[in-house]
Amino acid sequence: MKTTSCCLILFLIFLGCSKLDNEHLEKKLKIALTSEISTLDPANSYDNISGSVMYNVYEQLYEYHYLNRPYELKPLLAEALPAMENLGKKYIIKIKPNIRYHDHPAFKGKPRFVRAEDFILQIKRLAFSPLNSTGWWTIDGAVVGINEFKKNVGNDFDKLIKTSIKGVSAPDDRTLIIELNQPSPQFVYKLAMSFMSPLPLEVVTFDHNDLSSRTCGTGPFVPTKIDTSKEIVLKKFKYYHESFYPTEGDRFANNRGLLKDSSEKIPFLESINFRILKDNKTRFDLFLKKEIDILFLPQEFFSEVFDDVGNLKEKIKSTNIRLQTMPTLTYWWVAFNMRDPLLGTNLNLRKAIAHAIDMNRYIEKFTTNTGQQSNSVLPPGILGYDPSTTLPYKFDLQVAREFLKKAGYPNGKNLPEIIYDTRSETKLSIEQAQYFKEQLAQIGIKLKIVANDFKTFLNKSRTGRLQFFQDGWTLDYPDAENIFQLLISTNYPPGPNVSYYTNKKIDEMYSQLRKLSEGEDKIKLIHNMENEVNKDIPWIMQYYSRNFILYHDYVKNYRPSDLVGSYPKYLRFR
Repeated sequence: MKTTSCCLILFLIFLGCSKLDNEHLEKKLKIALTSEISTLDPANSYDNISGSVMYNVYEQLYEYHYLNRPYELKPLLAEALPAMENLGKKYIIKIKPNIRYHDHPAFKGKPRFVRAEDFILQIKRLAFSPLNSTGWWTIDGAVVGINEFKKNVGNDFDKLIKTSIKGVSAPDDRTLIIELNQPSPQFVYKLAMSFMSPLPLEVVTFDHNDLSSRTCGTGPFVPTKIDTSKEIVLKKFKYYHESFYPTEGDRFANNRGLLKDSSEKIPFLESINFRILKDNKTRFDLFLKKEIDILFLPQEFFSEVFDDVGNLKEKIKSTNIRLQTMPTLTYWWVAFNMRDPLLGTNLNLRKAIAHAIDMNRYIEKFTTNTGQQSNSVLPPGILGYDPSTTLPYKFDLQVAREFLKKAGYPNGKNLPEIIYDTRSETKLSIEQAQYFKEQLAQIGIKLKIVANDFKTFLNKSRTGRLQFFQDGWTLDYPDAENIFQLLISTNYPPGPNVSYYTNKKIDEMYSQLRKLSEGEDKIKLIHNMENEVNKDIPWIMQYYSRNFILYHDYVKNYRPSDLVGSYPKYLRFR
């Protein structure tokens, strides 16, 4: 999933205090988001900001267990994990009965329940060209007949409705069958992504296939106010299907007392208030003033929260503020647009830039040494990651100057100005850009900084209008496939390959990767893919993130996670 920024990753902030106010007693959760909501359409929601709302409004066939690590999938709208036939190429999925949608004018006051055909409609929408879906990559070339469907339907909405997909069918209201071109053990993970949220035809037709700012899901919370630039308010869905708090968890869950509500019906909260607050200081101050309930702590406030040895200061602990430190599935790099006629065609220039940036100092300066320096294009905890791997570059100005000379620009002579686009307009984002500018100036490279808000940055990334920029990723599912799909040529935007990297060998190896189950063959292939990417340097790796999360003591059952966006349904105020 597309991340937001180096310290702008989705700063959820739950406001709280040592004294519960009326809103807390009424079970109203307050969350601060760091940017506008880009979209509420499941076909295009692919960043942490919109996802924080989406996974509380929409549901999918599967979800990740809240309290178990390593992560494991469990049924949500499905009755069980898929039954497999035809050597793993045929998925047969039974849908739970009596799953009711949120009310919508298209239903004319009558209840509408989930049917298997609703999943088929959403799969069709992912392939519908006018939507330019960021989720197309999940099915492209994987589902039997999907590419033919996309071509035949084109821009015609009537054809979208009337045309069937050869490999997707619903023999009855509660049975969904998906046939794949090749076995894909990872495909089940995609069925847990917001892209695969079911949608009724009545709603899609009523809203003219534009769900960017209007929703109709089955989730535990239903919107009562939607202003994607300021505020979104959700309330508990009174017809939410029966769901219960987990009855088991890992050692961490047991040690933290996170199983006290086992078997209790969820959600416990009555409402959620998402406020868009772009400024880090505003969010931090509101957390301390009891107006938000959980805070992903921005690095700039570490000195105010932690003492010299990294413990919470007494003034913080005395207000019943708690801390969780979480290794994440998020990591960062600086990216080149490989279609750019300057950077994309000159490997020696990319090597010069890679050797000219002191990432150790960057990590010290901008993460207060909380980031772990990257040694790989893969993150720790993923099959194929090797802690002994080394990158083909390191900070060395002399080597950087030599590569710049080989690139045809000795000491930067005659080199055009390179444009660096920021991910946000925050002070921190501008300072990071300035750091890159100063680093590259040491070898004669001139950098022009263009400041963007995150929505503008996303738009530029999805339309190929970036040249040099910071990028990052929060894994959608714990598999190397989810990383290498950022680097295959069929995933150009609206897909996630915003670097526009092309390498036929990577494309071919990726096709093999998708078929492999875990084992030595898969590990060997992953290493070969990483070595091939490192020859081209489309990315300059930075660091693996850790989150430092403050929350007030009355927030119970809180377990931070990159993959469980629906965590509010498990929270309780006491």
